[in-house]
Amino acid sequence: MPHSPVNPAIAALRARIAHLEGAGGRARKALPFGIAAIDSRLPGGGLALGCLHEVAGGGNGAIDGAAAAHFAAGIAARTRGRVLWCVTRQDLFAPALRQSGLDADRVVYVETGDEKSLLACMEEGLRHGGLGTVVAEVARLSMTASRRLQLAAEGTGSVAIALRRWRRQAEAADFGQPTAAVTRWRVSALPSRPFPVPGVDRPRWLVELIRARAGESLDIEVEACDGSGHLGLPADMADRSAAAGGRRRSASG
Repeated sequence: MPHSPVNPAIAALRARIAHLEGAGGRARKALPFGIAAIDSRLPGGGLALGCLHEVAGGGNGAIDGAAAAHFAAGIAARTRGRVLWCVTRQDLFAPALRQSGLDADRVVYVETGDEKSLLACMEEGLRHGGLGTVVAEVARLSMTASRRLQLAAEGTGSVAIALRRWRRQAEAADFGQPTAAVTRWRVSALPSRPFPVPGVDRPRWLVELIRARAGESLDIEVEACDGSGHLGLPADMADRSAAAGGRRRSASG
């Protein structure tokens, strides 16, 4: 979809906010998604490293939950180092994460009996300093717990992903509560584009950037992570973006 240029005043304000909110004013490194419409909404041009991020499915069903897990796996696949994935339920089909580029030999899985222990494992993994990403599947995330995770991530530069999952509908309301997460995402599965012959095309997702500290919200249709962990733009949207870019270049020329 066409994306309007960022107002210079807004860009300056974002930089000022990032300076005030950052640890000691240090610039954070970022992991680009490679899609301009997403990266332009995020300070630094991508997902901030050394920070806590929240990801949830668009609904309470297994399909949206799986899409959110693959979205998180795609991010983890594009970071360096091993990945720690913490769970409280034995329902994660680990081999499927390979579809999003996350090789099994990079991942260490930890199962805990409750969420208190799970959050403790996540924090310990972030403080270790040798991990690229730490993912934890949590139902509830308090401000206090999220602050501890954010500080731990800042100290080592690892990416922290709180993958929100709920056993009961009532728990889903917790996703709207304030946390220290730098970004908050919601991922929903969409129908794939029909093939002219029998088969299944690359899955599509609706990705919603609900909150981005010092950034802007966004919702965009994308193709699911490929074998390298990268999202894609559906062909029809990519064509529109290219045409819009051509029109802008012609106007400026």
